Amino acid sequence: MQLSNRFTTLVQQQLQSFSCDEALEKLVVYVAQSNEGEAPSLTMLDQWPPDGGRLPAIADDPTLRIPAPERHWFPLRHDDLLLGVLRAEQRRGREWPDHLERRLQASASALAYSLGLELECGRLLEELHQQRQQMNLVVHQLRNPLAALRTYAQLLLRRLGPEHLQRPLVTGLLQEQEQLNRYIASLDLIGQENLPHRPETPAPLLLPQVTTEAPELTIERLLRPLIERAGATAALQSRVWRSPTNWPAWTQEIRPSADGVVSEIVANLLENAFRYSPTGCPLGLSLFELSIVIWDEGPPIPDHEREVIFHKGKRGSRNKDQPGSGLGLALARDLAEERGGSLVLETNPSRFDLSLPSRGNAFRLSLPQSQLEEPTKPSEAK
Repeated sequence: MQLSNRFTTLVQQQLQSFSCDEALEKLVVYVAQSNEGEAPSLTMLDQWPPDGGRLPAIADDPTLRIPAPERHWFPLRHDDLLLGVLRAEQRRGREWPDHLERRLQASASALAYSLGLELECGRLLEELHQQRQQMNLVVHQLRNPLAALRTYAQLLLRRLGPEHLQRPLVTGLLQEQEQLNRYIASLDLIGQENLPHRPETPAPLLLPQVTTEAPELTIERLLRPLIERAGATAALQSRVWRSPTNWPAWTQEIRPSADGVVSEIVANLLENAFRYSPTGCPLGLSLFELSIVIWDEGPPIPDHEREVIFHKGKRGSRNKDQPGSGLGLALARDLAEERGGSLVLETNPSRFDLSLPSRGNAFRLSLPQSQLEEPTKPSEAK
């Protein structure tokens, strides 16, 4: 069993805490060790006093097998497993005080509990290591078919003329392949054991951010691939899909690279709209002043659920039979607020524009007014 410095320090502190008790002559902590194909054995971990000379192993000291009144054994037991033992030697001719017995028993219990945590932690770390190795393998294997798909799409694009009606579909395939490559790069980061911990992040991102190579990030560049994908999905489902009819000036202004999460937020909102609105229900994306609205004409989400659905793990009562984790909206709102914006639900889409339906569900993503300055605090966002 590989023990941490934290546990060995705890053992030393526990042994040292008995140094003022004149009745004790020696304390020893043993831990159970087992090698494959061999019976478990007890190996000495530490002793007090530390300068008392190295004691022989239990198996090599036949005197330990003979009961002695000056020697007590306290098992380190956790969940029916014997993980070790605390051995206490008292000076000859002395009675065992009750208070000392209780202290030793309490110390043994604390060491057994900590040793159990060490065992569990080691098991979890081994599982995590194996999962990372498996993830790295899957990520590596995914790169080959994705590269092949890109090659086939590029070859097909060469065969289609500039005015061919199917050219936008192939271009869309290439754009989706680039997005998949970004996700693969994110998974590659997760699989690294030296992934930095950022406790200041209030909520995990949908995936770790991968810096975009585009020198000029605009809302229009982020949204166009998502809108084209939504249009293709609506066509397959025989739905009415309404794209933005114009692109306001703010959607073409340069944004900070951190605003790349806008595509993750909108992608999740669009996926929810297609998944949870009734079959054949019209839906669309509209642009207003510093806001993006994804709407549908489905049954309005009940009043008592309009805030609940933004909580992690919570889902609407009408969608409990649908697949999903209940995390998408919570993460989307956290990301929006982290960027100084907001995400709210409105069940009267026509409130934003009279051309939109008067009944349905509309999620409005508001963005901060200043595009290249530090984002405002969530409480200041409008």
